[in-house]
Amino acid sequence: MRIVVPGGTGQVGTVLRRALTAAGHEVVVLSRRPSGPGERAWDGRTLGAWAAEIDGSDVVINLAGRSVSCRYTSANLKAMMDSRVESARVVGEAIAAAARPPALWLQMSTATIYAHRFHAPNDEATGEIGGSEPGVPGYWSYSVDIATAWEREVEKADTPHTRTVALRSAMVMSPDRGGVFDVLSRLARLGLGGPVAGGAQYVSWIHDHDFVRAVEFLIAREDVSGPVNLAAPAPLPQRGFMRALRSAWGVPVGLPATRWMAEAGAFALRSDTELLLKSRRVVPGRLLAEGFAFEHPEWPEAAGDLVARARRERRS
Repeated sequence: MRIVVPGGTGQVGTVLRRALTAAGHEVVVLSRRPSGPGERAWDGRTLGAWAAEIDGSDVVINLAGRSVSCRYTSANLKAMMDSRVESARVVGEAIAAAARPPALWLQMSTATIYAHRFHAPNDEATGEIGGSEPGVPGYWSYSVDIATAWEREVEKADTPHTRTVALRSAMVMSPDRGGVFDVLSRLARLGLGGPVAGGAQYVSWIHDHDFVRAVEFLIAREDVSGPVNLAAPAPLPQRGFMRALRSAWGVPVGLPATRWMAEAGAFALRSDTELLLKSRRVVPGRLLAEGFAFEHPEWPEAAGDLVARARRERRS
């Protein structure tokens, strides 16, 4: 198949491109700064010559959007919103204008669309969309606004011949340098991976191999459309998540952090505490209902596999 991946140069794009290319597919990445074979230039906002890559392709997987690993300043939040909405809109325009539109448009979204809650998991049917939860910082609602606006562009697109799926993805865990697993592992190895603000907030995640397998599953299942949660079926509280990660690395102790310590650490890392403190209890209701079988459903085993791969890559 010919698969076009707008915004495919980040961590998730690297994971997908590597796996899909290895499976024999032709993968074309659209990038603002193309740097190698198989990469084409686009600005993520306006139609251009890049649209010819979509015409005649089989699948489009749009991952474009400014990284959320940043301080949530007004300027950064606006950039996060604009980069997602504008790229989704122009991908829809390219598909609508194609003489031979792709059969499938997979649009990246986020599990952050769901409410901060502890008492029940969020699946696609019964999950609560966030934005109005009591007792959380007001700016957290903007992350939900971004996610809903992102998905709305897909719903508005005039693409009647193209099946659309919104990938409400949890954190994709891969051993690649610079990804979220690498950052969390660094904290664990330094002995800093203890509970944050008590550690009761849930962490949703998905192993990179299962992420790729889920994408391949959705490509093959022509009867599935709409929002789909890409998350392992066993989210767990942050204290247990980090305990399992420390165990996989052989680190016996992780220092706890209060909320204000998390604020200081997030500031030092040029990130935001929402990524640490929001309880994302998200489960893959539709994937499980459609018969998808996870290879890595539980975090302790998945963490062990990822640590072993990270160690092999560091030795190579």
